[in-house]
Amino acid sequence: KITIHPPGSPYPRQEQNEMRSKFSFLQFPGPVQMKHPDDEYLFIREVELDAMGGAVYPRHCKGEDGKTKKELIPENDARPPLACYFGRVLGNGTLGRNWRGSNRLFRYSLKKRTYLGPTSMDSELSLIMTNLAKVQKGSFAFDPFVGTGSILLTAALRGAQTFGTDIDLRVLRGRNPNENIVSNFQQYGLPPPELVRSDNSIYHRHFRKHLPLFDAIVTDPPYGIRAGARKSGSRRGDGEVRPVLEEYRYDHVAQTRPYAVSDVMADLLNVAAMTLVMGGRLTYVIPSMLDFNEEEDLPRHDCLKVVSVCYQPLQTELGRRTVTMEKVKEYDDRKRDEYLEGTWVNGPQSAEKVANIRERLIEAAKKKPGYEEKAAWRKQKRKETKEAKKRAK
Repeated sequence: KITIHPPGSPYPRQEQNEMRSKFSFLQFPGPVQMKHPDDEYLFIREVELDAMGGAVYPRHCKGEDGKTKKELIPENDARPPLACYFGRVLGNGTLGRNWRGSNRLFRYSLKKRTYLGPTSMDSELSLIMTNLAKVQKGSFAFDPFVGTGSILLTAALRGAQTFGTDIDLRVLRGRNPNENIVSNFQQYGLPPPELVRSDNSIYHRHFRKHLPLFDAIVTDPPYGIRAGARKSGSRRGDGEVRPVLEEYRYDHVAQTRPYAVSDVMADLLNVAAMTLVMGGRLTYVIPSMLDFNEEEDLPRHDCLKVVSVCYQPLQTELGRRTVTMEKVKEYDDRKRDEYLEGTWVNGPQSAEKVANIRERLIEAAKKKPGYEEKAAWRKQKRKETKEAKKRAK
C-alpha cells in the first residue's frame, strides 16, 4: 500500500492514483492491499504552510462561505513542492508496530504507573531514546541516574537486561513495598532491574572497569532544574568521614554535596567510554538556552563520536537536546585525566551554558512585563493549597 499525504493541498483519488503509478518502477512483490497491508509506504508532498497549517498557495479557491471550491488555481497548482519524501511506515497499528495506536502508548503512560518522582521521564521520549540507543532484545542497558526507573522500564519493554544506579537510596527503595521501581516493572510483567546505590562520580571505585559490559547507556542526568545533582562527600569540605554504627547502617543515608553540571557530564561520558562495548551507544538529554551552540558547547570524548542531536523546544528561551554518541575507540585508563579535561571544547564557558538553567530562566522571566503580579499570585495560590491540605488532615 502507498499512502499519499499532501499536507495543506488536498488531491482527489484519481490524482493520488496517478502519483502512485509513478512508483511502479520499484516493482514491489505481491498484490496491492489497501486494507490490512503487510507493508505500507508513505509519499509526502511538502508545500509552504501558514501559521494555521493551511497552504500559503492553495490549489483551489474558496467561496464566500470560506469553504474550498473545486475550481483549480492554475498558477498555484503549477508551483513545485518544497520537497518530496518517500519511505516505509514503521508505526502503523495494522502492522503491529504502532505505539500510539491501540492505546499502547497510553498504557505505558506515567499516569498509569504506581511509582513516580518529579523527574520521571515521559514514556514517549523514553521510547525515542531507547530506539536511538539501539536497545533490543538481549541488550545490556544501563542508567547511571536511574531515579524512578522510567527509562529502564522502556528498555525492558524492548527486551533488554536492565541495570541502574543512583546516589539517593530513598529513591531506589521507593515509598513502600507496593510503590517502588520494582513495582512499576511488575505492573507490566517485566523482569525487575538490577539496582545498586552508587555514585557515578566515582564509578571506577564501585565497579570493575577492565572489561566493557553495556550495549547501551540511556539516561537523563540531573541539571538542577527540578532536582540538583549530588555526589558523595561532606559539604564542610574538611574531608572528615564520621563512622556509622553497625545498627544504623541499613537505614543510613550517606552525606552528599553539590555536583557541578560540568563534572556530571564529564563523568557520564567517561563512564560511557569505559563501560560501553565497541559500537555501543550513549543517549542522554541535555537542556539548553538559545545561546547554546551544538558544534562548540556539546560535551565531547575522544572515544565517542556524536551520531545525532535532536532538538525539542520547551519554552521561548529553553529547549532540550537528545544526544546520541557511539563508542569508536577503546578506552585507555592511563588517559583518564586527559579525557576529563577535554570534555568541554571551550572549557568553563561551554559548561556554564548547561549549568544554572533554573536561575537563568528566572532572570529571563523577571524581564517580562507583569512578572511581579504573576509571582505574587502563584505565591498566594501555593499558600492557599498548603492551608487546604492542613485542614484536610
